[in-house]
Amino acid sequence: MHWVAKTLFAILCMLGLLGIGGATYQTIGTWMDARRSPEPGKLVDIGGYRLKINCAGTLSPTVVLESGLGDVSPEWERVQAGIAKFSRVCSYDRAGYGGSDSGPMPRTSAVIATELRTLLQLAGEKPPFVLVGHSFGGYTVRVFNGRYRSEVAGLVLVDSPQEDEYQLLPSDWKKFDAALLQHYERLARTAPFFVGLGIARLKLQINGGVRSNDYLILQSKYLKARAAELENIQTSAEQARAAGAIGDKPLIVLTAGRSFEATPLPGLTQEDLANSERTWVDNLQPRLVRLSTHGAQLVLKDSGHDIPSDRPDAVVEAVRQICTTPEPH
Repeated sequence: MHWVAKTLFAILCMLGLLGIGGATYQTIGTWMDARRSPEPGKLVDIGGYRLKINCAGTLSPTVVLESGLGDVSPEWERVQAGIAKFSRVCSYDRAGYGGSDSGPMPRTSAVIATELRTLLQLAGEKPPFVLVGHSFGGYTVRVFNGRYRSEVAGLVLVDSPQEDEYQLLPSDWKKFDAALLQHYERLARTAPFFVGLGIARLKLQINGGVRSNDYLILQSKYLKARAAELENIQTSAEQARAAGAIGDKPLIVLTAGRSFEATPLPGLTQEDLANSERTWVDNLQPRLVRLSTHGAQLVLKDSGHDIPSDRPDAVVEAVRQICTTPEPH
């Protein structure tokens, strides 16, 4: 049996070497990516953990960009560059995302809004703020406005969800969210193995290469934060509902005209998807418009859900309109 022990020892040594090699590959790859495409901004300690914030421009009001689920701050690059020409603008990474440290659980819009306000204060950014929330970020900017009303001058909601969607959209969307959460939680649990040992990076390399910002999401903390946000998304929805209306502040709702057509789901026909699109555009999004007595909706028929990437010009123009709207008397 001596040969069995030798064989097992050799296998263990080989696995150990592969593990060390994979971890080294991941570490060096991340370092090289960060050197080639450093994430702009600075880290600010908000009470035991740091968040990365990136601001540009000088004029008032300051525009704050709140990302969608799973999006890191560099994805606002074209939007931020456009806004910086006429106003100050800040993007940031939520706790666990990109260059930011992990934050406390649970990850809800109420927690995130509190962190964001602390970040803005400690970074020296002064109100009034124009808040821009894409997708899940729409819940957070509404909660922020509900808590700190005197600091908010206006809002832009970019294809943001509305809290009644589970009652109005087909029930299969609930199944989709449940399946997506299981997928995110599985990735978060296995992240030390697949990310830490370089397997995820190698898979991306084989499938077409690692993009410039992929190193920001090839992190265990990012995968855990993303899963935690989705796990608590209905809590965040109810927090947004509780934040109430926004009164007479200017509000622009940007609605994607193609949010559903590229999301085939088991159990949903093309007719179901078309009905979902109509419900989104003609019912759920107008409910957001009615949060303000000065609300307006713009439907972007040529854009999918990722409006900041598909139509950054539309986001910039909506912000420009808010920034130039006279304050109500």
